[in-house]
Amino acid sequence: MTNALNFSGGPGALPESVLRQTREAIVALPETGLSVLGMSHRSAWFRAILDEAEQNLRALLALSDDYAVTFLQGGSSLQFAMIPMNFAAGAIADAGAPEYIASGYWSGRAAEEATRVGAAKIAWDGRNSGYCRLPDLDALNVAASAAYLHYVTNETVEGLQFPAREHTLPVPLIADMSSDFLSKPVRTECYSMIYAHAQKNLGPAGVTVAAIHREMIERIPDGLPAILDYRTHIAHGSNYNTPPVFAIYVLALVTRWLRTEIGGLEAMQRINARKAARLYDTLHALGDVVMIHAQPSWRSQMNVAFTFGDSRLDSAFLETASERQIVGLEGHRSIGGLRASLYNAVTEAAVDTLCDTLTEFSLQHV
Repeated sequence: MTNALNFSGGPGALPESVLRQTREAIVALPETGLSVLGMSHRSAWFRAILDEAEQNLRALLALSDDYAVTFLQGGSSLQFAMIPMNFAAGAIADAGAPEYIASGYWSGRAAEEATRVGAAKIAWDGRNSGYCRLPDLDALNVAASAAYLHYVTNETVEGLQFPAREHTLPVPLIADMSSDFLSKPVRTECYSMIYAHAQKNLGPAGVTVAAIHREMIERIPDGLPAILDYRTHIAHGSNYNTPPVFAIYVLALVTRWLRTEIGGLEAMQRINARKAARLYDTLHALGDVVMIHAQPSWRSQMNVAFTFGDSRLDSAFLETASERQIVGLEGHRSIGGLRASLYNAVTEAAVDTLCDTLTEFSLQHV
């Protein structure tokens, strides 16, 4: 049976080679004879998987030993609380309130959660513009005393993406990279912390990766619940409590695929650029038939949010797409419309099929 073409915002598509290895592993891992679903998190086999996953990430990101890498649970939603608890709530006596860029649905959620932990400021808010553009990070008026500046590099819902570039901010920079993580090279040295949950480019839901500069770790106050303290997870090698063995195993396979089959993040970026250009060119060719949510300068290579401008046509296109085994195109509930997510494992052939379907549908229905 052939997989449908998955353009969902998450869980996203997985590479075919990873799916084949995972299918085999669910029955029995070749190296252990046991199903991956029954492997002990205390086994030597799993320790080797954790080590490989970290090594692959370090190699792909050119991540130095100045950063600790840990695998967590709870998705980005848990990080929205853990970050201010660890780095803002009484960490340094003279540290000011952390600042947040509210550029879309998920960054707004992060900022809202931070206010539950303590004082937090909004450095920039895109609400009045309908979340269709982004600010210049380096031009923001961020207080030099701020505990950190937090932002989301790619807004999954609205289809907005910050360009990859070097940043020279006077405060620690923390980035939620969940929906464009490993899609292109990153200047990791510009960040005090980066994190990303799975179900986009990393694998199935259940695991979150965090890379934290060791200077930030020194700021963590004592007295936090152990499971909410980053130092706990780092000290226990991501095995403090039972970790999501299956999700981390697939993550190791995905990062192995990126290194050995794709050839690294620069190669992945070139593929993703071609996919995004193909889809945006198709949408532009349709003229006023469709509307793209994001302004041109800030359009994402990962998530393309658009609409025919008529909910009946949007629904009709979803039906047509489904007939061709194209799934996951429903827009997020907060803005509606349509959304095509072009994560790493979405093939160029799949994008071609989507574009051809868009063109044919428009000729027939508009």
